[in-house]
Amino acid sequence: MMPFFPVIDGELIHERPFDAIAAGAARGVELLMGATSDEFRLFSVPTGQSAAVTAEALPLLLRSQGIDPAIADTYAANRPGQSPGDLLSAIISDGFFVLPTIRLLEAQSAHAATYRYEFCWRSPLAGLGSCHALELPFVFDTLGTATSPLFQPDPPQQLADRMHAAWVSFVTTGSPGWSQYDATARPVMTFGHPESRVLENPRADELALWVS
Repeated sequence: MMPFFPVIDGELIHERPFDAIAAGAARGVELLMGATSDEFRLFSVPTGQSAAVTAEALPLLLRSQGIDPAIADTYAANRPGQSPGDLLSAIISDGFFVLPTIRLLEAQSAHAATYRYEFCWRSPLAGLGSCHALELPFVFDTLGTATSPLFQPDPPQQLADRMHAAWVSFVTTGSPGWSQYDATARPVMTFGHPESRVLENPRADELALWVS
């Protein structure tokens, strides 16, 4: 669905960026990376795609993206009562956003400090949950100047204060204030309201399904 991608042209890019980073091309560069809890809902809910997905169509849609349909069994067991469209959004969110983030953090963790976060405050717009880009006005502390139905009318300023402070700390000190990410404990700072906290290896059963 994306019109432009990096191209291995032999002049500027000589190999997959992931392979170069895993080999140490970004040695010494700290990373702070994460995703929202419901990334794909921004694309599937407003378009009506989520509502149109049936139980019969779900395996076909997953297979069209190169995803084993059997993966949906675990997601469904963990989300009783959710629709096929909800399951599709959860699976695509992991496959396209969360798993690439984790793999890059783990590759870079051998060469520098890495930190992972998850933004889980939910949009007041029905069905969007914690969707793609929802965290941006919290990270940049622009709730007072930016207007959007994605997060208005009453977004929690305390959450923006916490996130913005973490990003400023990372830029100035190299640490956002929680444990470094590693492939054993897998600590994740979850930004929510009224509580933000570090979880170790959340949703381990689902994320393990993606390990090849």
